[in-house]
Amino acid sequence: MLLTEKMKQTDFSNAETALVGYILDKGTTIESMTIKEIAEANYVHPSTLIRVAKKLGYNGWLELRNEFLAEQTYLQTYFEDVDANFPFQNNDGLMTIANKIASLERTTIDDTLSLLNHDDLQKAKQLLLTAKQIKIFGGNANLLISQDFALKMRRIQKNVVTNQTMGEDAYEAFNSQEDTCAILISYTGENSHILQIAKILQKQNIPIIALTSIGDNTLGSLSQAVLRMTTRERLYTKIANFTINSSICYLLDVLYSCVFAEDYQKNLNHLITISELVDKRKTSSAIMAESPESMIQITESFLPN
Repeated sequence: MLLTEKMKQTDFSNAETALVGYILDKGTTIESMTIKEIAEANYVHPSTLIRVAKKLGYNGWLELRNEFLAEQTYLQTYFEDVDANFPFQNNDGLMTIANKIASLERTTIDDTLSLLNHDDLQKAKQLLLTAKQIKIFGGNANLLISQDFALKMRRIQKNVVTNQTMGEDAYEAFNSQEDTCAILISYTGENSHILQIAKILQKQNIPIIALTSIGDNTLGSLSQAVLRMTTRERLYTKIANFTINSSICYLLDVLYSCVFAEDYQKNLNHLITISELVDKRKTSSAIMAESPESMIQITESFLPN
């Protein structure tokens, strides 16, 4: 749940409700205001701001203020020229649609990148590196997206599995060994089935990496590392899950790349060796063609000076 949503839904006194309404109306302009100025503008004591913060789960006004400003800044950044729910209209031509979808994809990547936190990404990378098996849980569409990640990881000898049998997720979670790491994907972070899986994994002491929306949600609270996906789409009043899917793909590509980079030369040599043995595709394009010279150059570029 977004902080702004929590502020609207929390049970406040009349004075506190008026104060919250003032903060929501002012938005990012409160950044330049002191606690005294905000209190005086609402004819309340500064302690009222502290009470509001504590009712929302924060230690004090400054913590609430900083979280509120960060959320407002995010919501006002990107997606100025494209609608995540309706990126094109019924009278748009083919190339107009193509350009709008391209703009949507670029904006989604930039938006997701802005949400990446170094420490959480580092935690997620370490969990993946130390795990002997990685299990991915999510809805049907999310599992389809994650299959490419699983394939790439398996090619560098990381055991990644996605459950393809309906109704078996809970059993897979319960039967996880202690050296397992789980990736759980849920846009809302409140999907009852995913939360059931998360609680089973928690009881089994299996670390969880969550891919979920911004704001507080239950899945995030149950996870050891949380990577936030772009949070712009409504649940169903939209053309498709364009930004959600692109955001998940990007985050999984980042995770794969971080794992790959941990032992870059070994993984690269491993992929090239396998490909030389099994990939017999032909091409008439010089750009696609492999050559012994190019392989030598790749190898030499990683040799110590």
